[in-house]
Order: sequence, then structure tokens, then C-alpha cells
Amino acid sequence: MGELRPLAPDLTPESRALAMALRELFEGLEVSVRRYAARRVRDAGTFSRYLSGTRVPPWEVVMDLFTDVAEHRGMAATPDAIELVRRLHRAAVETSSSPRHAVEVLEQQLAEADRVSRRSTARGDALSDALLDRKHRIADLEVRLNQLEAEWSAERARAERLAAANTDVTELLHERDELQDEVSRLSAQLHEAEKLRDEAEERCTLLERQLEAVEQVQPVVAVTRAAPRVMPKVLIVDDQPDNLMAMTAVLSTLDQELVAVSSGREALKALLDHDDFAVIIMDVQMPDMDGYETAAHIKRRPRTHDVPIIFLTAMGTDAEHSARGYAAGAVDYIGKPFDPWVLRAKVAVFTGIYLEQRRLAGDQ
Repeated sequence: MGELRPLAPDLTPESRALAMALRELFEGLEVSVRRYAARRVRDAGTFSRYLSGTRVPPWEVVMDLFTDVAEHRGMAATPDAIELVRRLHRAAVETSSSPRHAVEVLEQQLAEADRVSRRSTARGDALSDALLDRKHRIADLEVRLNQLEAEWSAERARAERLAAANTDVTELLHERDELQDEVSRLSAQLHEAEKLRDEAEERCTLLERQLEAVEQVQPVVAVTRAAPRVMPKVLIVDDQPDNLMAMTAVLSTLDQELVAVSSGREALKALLDHDDFAVIIMDVQMPDMDGYETAAHIKRRPRTHDVPIIFLTAMGTDAEHSARGYAAGAVDYIGKPFDPWVLRAKVAVFTGIYLEQRRLAGDQ
């Protein structure tokens, strides 16, 4: 596996363009595929498939290649070159319909969430130990102070003489106050670490459910001479290719036609080209035109005013954000990472309503 495999014959133009750019970068290293894979602790066969175009690599693999070429040549890649390859990578990802690639992307996200969870758990354990130590020291100081105060209350005059004789009382009080401040600080850090761990664990759970949903996707078997019928369309809007791929893979088992776009402007164009969308799934945080602004444009058009919109966002589903989403015309508001079964169920409800409305309109 020292030589590069030829480019695969049935590649999409986007995958071919990305593969050619990666091959040009790799040839600048002047090493074999197997040797480079060993250097980066990767599977040589998988890396060879990246270079032949049969599989789209994760973006971190592309950035590793840029780093290694820069080290070999003694010259860093220009921002324009990196941006060019980034656009080629995004285009290849958007045109790739492989469930296996979706699985790889989700597995990487799952691994990152798992790392966050493990780091947060370890930090939480360390903070818990430190917090317990400070509380024990405070308890010891409280005992010593209580003993002194008991002696003061038993005999005021004697307590005054004892205070004069034991000049370290003030120091003990000061030390206790400092430890109490440290306990408050450590408690806040522990709470933050536990929050990060809980969020990471929740993300792991949802990503595992997304993986399960994607891995259950079965190849579509062509049926000859099938009677024509109405396929409800679902518009998916998200500026992140990985999110588009995950949602497309999760919804692909439903009996629907999926249209995926990466910006609000592309969504408005799709709605001009087609007026028969059953539901729109839209990300909130997008550059140029966010989900709220895009929804406002959709609701102002009489032809698309009644198309239901489901917002997906990583900003949270608290009252402030959800209220803004409903004010923009949304029928539902789901946080990221999304539960694949919840998303599928909600989309199925709205496509069912759409088909029933079409049937009733046809009967009239």
C-alpha cells in the first residue's frame, strides 16, 4: 500500500475535487501511504480510501495533513489554501449520502463528548476531595474555637485573661474565615464540573441514539412499475454539514423527500422553487441570516405562511429562546444534540397532517 490508488471511477464531482486536492497535499510529503498512516496512528486502508475519493475524511484528518506538509516544507499553508480545501470538503460532505460516513462523524462527536465527560468527572472527584479536606479543617477549627468560647462564657474575667494569654485566637478565626472562602470557591468549581459532566453525559446518550438510528438505515430497494404517489417534502436548514448529514440520515427511513440546504437564503430559494413542503426543520444560529430572520421571511409570504417550522438550536430551550422562536412562527423548539426518535416522531406528525390535507383537498 505504498503507492496511491487510482481515483475511484464513479465519484461525484465534489468528491473527486476534494480527493485531487488531498492527493496533491499528500504527494508533497514524499512518503508512502502506509508509512504516513503509521506516523499518524491511522488505518492505512482507510487513509488510502480518503485519497482515492471513496470516503470523505473528517476535517481533523485534513488539518493534520496541512500541518505535516507545512513541517516537511518548512512553510505554513496560506489561509486561502486552507479555505479552498475547506470549501471542497464541505461540498463533498454535503453530497455524500453514505450512512457509514454519517456514523463516522457521529462517532467522532461521541468520542469528544466522552472525553469531556471523563475530564469533568476526574476534576469533580479532585474537587470533592479538596472540599472534604477543607470542611474537616473547618470542623477542627470550630471545635477549638468552641472550646475557647466555652471557657470565656464560664468565667468572663478568666476568659479575658485567657484571651490575653492565647494570642492565637485571632489567627484561628482568620484561618477559619479563609478556609470558608476557599470552601465556597471549591463548591462553585465542583458544581461547574458536575454540570459539564452531566451535559457531556446527556450529549453522549443522544449521540448514541443518533448512531443507533443511522445504523438502522437500510438500503432502499428499487421497486419496478410502482404506482406514482405523493411524497411529502421536508426542508432541512443548517449551516453545519455534519448536522445536515445527521438529520438526513435519521429521517431517511421515513417515507419523505428530504431537501437539505446550508443557509437561510438557500432555504428561501428552495421555497420559491417548490411550494409543497410539509415541514421545515431550521437551525437558529446561522451566519448572514439566522433562523429567526429566515422564519420571518417565510411567514410574510402568503404561499409559505402556513408551512410549519421546527427550530433546532444549541442555545438551549429556556423560556426566553423558546418564546422568541414561537414569536417567529415556529410550531416547535428542539435543543441540540437532538433526540433522533423525538425528531422523527414530530416530523412524521406534520407530514401526516400534510398528506391528510392533500387527500381532503382532492376529495372536494
